[in-house]
Amino acid sequence: MTQAAFPQEILLAEPRGFCAGVDRAIEIVERALQKFGAPIYVRHEIVHNTFVVNDLKAKGAIFIEELDDVPPGATLVFSAHGVSLAVQQEATARGFRIFDATCPLVTKVHVEVAKLAKEGYEFIMIGHKGHPEVEGTMGQLDHGIHLVEDVAAVAHVTPTQTQKLAVVTQTTLSVDDAADISAAIKARFPLVRQPKQQDICYATQNRQDAVKLMSPQVDIVIVVGSPTSSNSNRLREVARKLGKPSYMVDNAEELQPQWFAGMTRVGLTAGASAPEVLVRQVKDRLKALGAVSVHKMDGIEETVKFPLPKGLKLDA
Repeated sequence: MTQAAFPQEILLAEPRGFCAGVDRAIEIVERALQKFGAPIYVRHEIVHNTFVVNDLKAKGAIFIEELDDVPPGATLVFSAHGVSLAVQQEATARGFRIFDATCPLVTKVHVEVAKLAKEGYEFIMIGHKGHPEVEGTMGQLDHGIHLVEDVAAVAHVTPTQTQKLAVVTQTTLSVDDAADISAAIKARFPLVRQPKQQDICYATQNRQDAVKLMSPQVDIVIVVGSPTSSNSNRLREVARKLGKPSYMVDNAEELQPQWFAGMTRVGLTAGASAPEVLVRQVKDRLKALGAVSVHKMDGIEETVKFPLPKGLKLDA
């Protein structure tokens, strides 16, 4: 194999990795463990990353999908993706000590849905069926919210009225795909109310913008992220749409040397739920395959920080 068959250079996307909502969610579980002791129950994976979930399991977190699996009097944390009103109400009725790790940007969407529903609005939600964030947002209402996953689905939406119709989106979508679907909704329902601010979160947008900037400068893009992570999957799609081979890996062991045949510049990024330790391990593996230099792109510096829920202050 010639020298050109090995990666020579790594270009690191900026920003990449943890966002403020993920940082907050993990800290909520860790603080609850420190303050109340193990076990702490978490409804659904706190964030969609295998490494993070396994790390918290080792510290005493128990991940469950059904509230029946939580014993009376236990401490329960809702995942960063948010939950339906029915889950909130049932958990409260069962008397659990509850900490809500829902990302504040998802909560913003929930609040908007509740407010507009009181004004008589129906909703079209752009998102992926079965994703916990979508289930949580749609579960804020017991009727009048319609899911569309792509442009084709817009033709089949059947709201009961079109005078008061509003669009909401899953926060971790492809910015471009959401814009295309939103435009199709507007074309079919000219009176539709668009979100005041784009629902897609700042971190998702920033990471996708960084991949758009990076892709033309590299031969291949590697995304660090778990298969269940929506925003990580979107990063891989963004690179592929720009014509670059792109692969998503949960860890360094999943890298396949044959991917890099003839590839001299590797672009490396990470989804919003992927910790930097995994990026470092992937970087080390790429160096073992032959990469000799690492360059970090210029990019937006994220300074957003979300406050923790009350009741998690640690004793001095």
